[in-house]
Amino acid sequence: MSEQEDSSKKITSSYREIGPYLGLGTQLAATIVLMFFLGRWLDGKLNTFPILMIVFSFLGGFAGIYNFIKTVLQLNEKKKIDKEH
Repeated sequence: MSEQEDSSKKITSSYREIGPYLGLGTQLAATIVLMFFLGRWLDGKLNTFPILMIVFSFLGGFAGIYNFIKTVLQLNEKKKIDKEH
């Protein structure tokens, strides 16, 4: 096997390992931003500015972090099981 093919396989393997983690940051940020704008929209409709915007931002943060941690734990558990077999 040539050095170039070996290098290519290493890069492919690296991307395969980190691939599931790449979207987690974007998903976390999107959850927080979406909840922020939902709270802001509701504040405009209910004339409660800035209460719901703050509450929904925190809820989005907690939900995003919960999902982030849950996903990372699942991926790490799957990786551990794959290494055992």
